[in-house]
Amino acid sequence: MPVIAPMPTSRTTRLPSQRGADTAVAAGTTVDHLTETYRAHYRSLLGLAALLLDDTASCEDVVQEAFIRVHSARNRVRDPEKTLAYLRQTVVNLSRSALRRRILGLKLLSKPMPDMASAEEGAYDQLERDALIKAMRGLQRRQREVLVLRYFADMTEAQVAETLGISLGSVKAYGSRGIAALRVAMEATA
Repeated sequence: MPVIAPMPTSRTTRLPSQRGADTAVAAGTTVDHLTETYRAHYRSLLGLAALLLDDTASCEDVVQEAFIRVHSARNRVRDPEKTLAYLRQTVVNLSRSALRRRILGLKLLSKPMPDMASAEEGAYDQLERDALIKAMRGLQRRQREVLVLRYFADMTEAQVAETLGISLGSVKAYGSRGIAALRVAMEATA
C-alpha cells in the first residue's frame, strides 16, 4: 500500500478573512475524505492506469502522482462527492502525459546506423580518393573539366559541351583521353 499523508484530527473551516495554505478548506474536500477515497479506490485507479500504460511501475507512479496532485489542489474540489472523479481524470491525464513522453523518446532515439564499412575499409577508400584527386590534378585542364562535369556532376555529353562551349566531338575526345590518362596514373600508384 502506498504511503499516505498524515490525517488531521480536526476539521477547520475557512473564513473569508483567512488566507494561506495553512488552513484546511471546508468548501473543498478534506484530507480525510480524499485519503479514504484513495484507499477505497486504489485498485480501480491502478486498473485504469493499466488500461492506458503497459507496465506496473508506471501505473503505480501515475496513481501516486494523481493522489499528490489532487491532494495539493483539494480546495478546488468543491463537491466532496466528485473527489473520485478528480482522481480518475488526473490518472487519465498523467497516463497520457507518460505516453507522450515515451513516444517523443522513441522518436528522438537515433536510428540504427546502416551497415558501415570497417575503419580499415574507410581508410583504404580515403587513400583511393586521395590518389584519384592527385591523378585528376595531373590531367590537362580540359580533360579534367570534362571528366568532372560528366562523371561527378552527372551531366550528359551534350550538357558538358554546352557548359564548356565546345563541340560534342571535343567532349568525347577529351573524355576518352582523360580516362586513359587516369587509368595509367592510378595503375602507377597501385
